[in-house]
Amino acid sequence: MTETDPFPAKELEHRVARVRSALADNDLDGILVSVPESIYWLTGLDHWGFFAAHVLVVNRNGEMALVCRGMERITVENQVRNATFYGHGDHEELSDYVLAATADLGLKGGRVGIEKRSLFLTPRHAELIQKGSAHWVDASGIIDELRLIKSAREMQYTRKAARAADLGTLAAIEAAGNGASDYEVSAAFHNRMILEGSEYPGFGPFIRPTTRLGEEHTTWRGDVFKNGDAVFLETCAAYRKYQAPMGRLVYVGSAPDGIEASVQLAIDGMKAICGALKPGRRAGEAYAAWREVAVSAGLMDYERHHCGYMVGIGFPPSWTGGSMVTSLFPNSERILEPGMVFHAHSWFTNTTVPDYFISNTVLLTESGAEVLTTQTPETLIVR
Repeated sequence: MTETDPFPAKELEHRVARVRSALADNDLDGILVSVPESIYWLTGLDHWGFFAAHVLVVNRNGEMALVCRGMERITVENQVRNATFYGHGDHEELSDYVLAATADLGLKGGRVGIEKRSLFLTPRHAELIQKGSAHWVDASGIIDELRLIKSAREMQYTRKAARAADLGTLAAIEAAGNGASDYEVSAAFHNRMILEGSEYPGFGPFIRPTTRLGEEHTTWRGDVFKNGDAVFLETCAAYRKYQAPMGRLVYVGSAPDGIEASVQLAIDGMKAICGALKPGRRAGEAYAAWREVAVSAGLMDYERHHCGYMVGIGFPPSWTGGSMVTSLFPNSERILEPGMVFHAHSWFTNTTVPDYFISNTVLLTESGAEVLTTQTPETLIVR
């Protein structure tokens, strides 16, 4: 392992062995992996070239071939030591090289998985690949599931990301005073986050005022904050591509009457979520615990689509770790296991009480939930 390698060879070998077992369990001779997070997890390939489709072909023996643009050869040769490179020209079809790789790995005519949920394998690529000689099976989620439980190294990377997110958020809060623009707040966050060792996160940060509070995925666009505004901050830092999101709602100058009750409601909700995140329990129990806090405050009809979701490796355009959101949604039967990492939300906005919101990166350990983003206060913040 060199200084630039994110994972030692033995950890990569262990992951490939797990994929081989998953192929056997699903009666597959091989799989075409096109989710960037999974390609990174299996090979250590860390670059921005994933905007163009990459396909990692894996057979039952654990042999691998990486198909992508030919111009990525030097990057792949420098970073990837466990897969053969197949580089196509920009005037050539990716599918031709994928089919050549599948034939070379003995998969022609076999039962081969393809990730139909991948954001990065376009319908054109998928259709052309599936004209090749194989029995194609939708294998979406097979490798995503293997990535959910973090190793000790992955937990260490997540902790480093969480520290950078925390300190960056504190800098953003400090900048979010009367007359400040969302550009200034974003610049303060990025400056501190990066200086604390973070790489670019999967997306965000999301910074917006009261007038756009309900816009879930919009961010800075030149708004100037004024007295009485509630500034929404949902931030994230990343280390070795492991994401650590968090969020706070900051009031500028003054906060509305009754805000103390809302703050306590959000804090109680976060405690309820974390109290329910225990090995062996179901993900839906965390949502039920948060929902009970809302009901106890008289918000009988207040529901959200979830109270958090799993995070890990993340490439743009998200920090959720791939082409799907694995969340703490109502009645989810997913069994919780040590090593899972969550972005937990205690979110109360557009209700009959004043708006307040907190979120944290939370690691599930053998003994329960450990909040990693603890330096930024959860209590009322007025700038």
